[in-house]
Amino acid sequence: MPRTTRASLRITALLAVVALAVTGCAGTGAALAASAGGGVPRPTVSAPAPGPIDWTECGPGLDCATVEVPLEYSDPDGEQIPLSVVRHRATDPDRRIGSLFINPGGPGVPASDMVRSIDPTGETGPFSPDVVARFDVVGMDPRGVGESDAVRCLTDEQRAEQAAEDRDPTIPGGKSFRQLVQDSRTFAKGCATHQDRAYLASLSTDNVARDLDQVRAAIGEEQITFYGASYGTVVGPMYATLFPERVRQMVIDGPVDTDLWQNDPLRLLDDVARSNEETLDIWFETCRAEGVEACPFGDGDPEAAFDALIADLEREPLQVPPIEGLTPGGTLDGAMALEGVRAAAGVRTLWPQLTAGLLAAQQGNGAFLHFMVVNLTVAPFGGPFATTLQEPHTAVRCADWPALRNLGEHRAAAREIDARGERLGSRAAYSALSCAFWPAANKDRFTAELTGAGAPPILVVGGEVDNVSPYHWAQAMTERLEGAVLLTRTGVGHTSYRTSGPCIDSAVDAALIDRVLPEEGTVCEAVPAGTTRMPTGR
Repeated sequence: MPRTTRASLRITALLAVVALAVTGCAGTGAALAASAGGGVPRPTVSAPAPGPIDWTECGPGLDCATVEVPLEYSDPDGEQIPLSVVRHRATDPDRRIGSLFINPGGPGVPASDMVRSIDPTGETGPFSPDVVARFDVVGMDPRGVGESDAVRCLTDEQRAEQAAEDRDPTIPGGKSFRQLVQDSRTFAKGCATHQDRAYLASLSTDNVARDLDQVRAAIGEEQITFYGASYGTVVGPMYATLFPERVRQMVIDGPVDTDLWQNDPLRLLDDVARSNEETLDIWFETCRAEGVEACPFGDGDPEAAFDALIADLEREPLQVPPIEGLTPGGTLDGAMALEGVRAAAGVRTLWPQLTAGLLAAQQGNGAFLHFMVVNLTVAPFGGPFATTLQEPHTAVRCADWPALRNLGEHRAAAREIDARGERLGSRAAYSALSCAFWPAANKDRFTAELTGAGAPPILVVGGEVDNVSPYHWAQAMTERLEGAVLLTRTGVGHTSYRTSGPCIDSAVDAALIDRVLPEEGTVCEAVPAGTTRMPTGR
């Protein structure tokens, strides 16, 4: 899930509309997720070098282009597909280092959007002033994502129907297993109807890494610097494993455990479900500890108030009118409210707004929670609230993951989640079910371990409490990547750079710009903007 300044501004505007002058649980800090069947971590056939990229100016400081790449690298001279690339030019070209390639995650989030959100001064936005000055920041929308022929599986009518469905938050998956199976079959059939099956089979992360290298060659860079967040932390290590000599420096932020991603996705999703619940529990604890003056929701017992609110919304959903530029409006029931809370609880800086939104919902105004579902839902699970990100998100996962056709495995995983009695657990159950019916098998799925051997040491940034990427994933990634260094962030949030204060930002900038990594065991405390805390050793 990328950080977006635009979304933060929309939240501020929405709060003005809601008009609730309520102080929430004050906090500091931060705002998911391989080619040779034998595990050989190299393309067996080299693709021909592309011609020089043909940039066209497409905004202040921005250039846009299209690069043609092979549909399948096993047939490099065969069918070609277009990829959309956007570049933000270095603001200090005399001190330009090179190109910083970025991937903001998802899978399914367009990198082009992140590049377009760059503040040329670097004062706000996803990158610091020094990074914006020293690098051309390059965003390639991965195949099947954004402007690179985004995967489409559902009609607008089907999306609307999904969004309006009555989900029951008390049962795994929100609906009967029979209905979930039918939905998954319909989704998979729609993907095969709207997309060529060979294209669907090609949407794997190893192909995305090869695409990145084609773009690198088209730009004329010998090496790239790379920053990846969330699912971008699968793309980065894949690139470093396939093309270690092409890496100048790499930072991965909010990392996915690539072993689970490649080999055990149901366990991966279970880990995410646990992290979601942990984050919500910490919000409850903080609200209760800070007292009713700081966090009035629940009058000292936020858990009881929360459960009562969800039950009330299930009995009598709220109708949310459309608010131009903020939310299309709709119905807010208990299941949708849980989804909005899940998104907001994972962003520590939104906790005051979360408190205000819950209080507003108690009083009959569901605008904030509905807005959170529409705009800021993190995507480790896909549906049930269909968006344009759901289709590419699912398509990439099904191309990367091992076959998940045994329905009994899905049911067993769902039962395990349900048995824990979590408030958010039903959201994770059966969230990979569409892959059981996926119509395009990736027959040369990349299975080699992603070690980045031969690349420079990678900086891994992990948060101690991350509702999408649990901290033990960061620890596992650091052990797996040869020579990697782990930088730890305290506090709550998914990803850390530019959301957690100067300690993290300065360490990431030093890695990207100067190729200097922090000492092993460095810990940064997440602090509000404008304050300074020194890192501590651990």
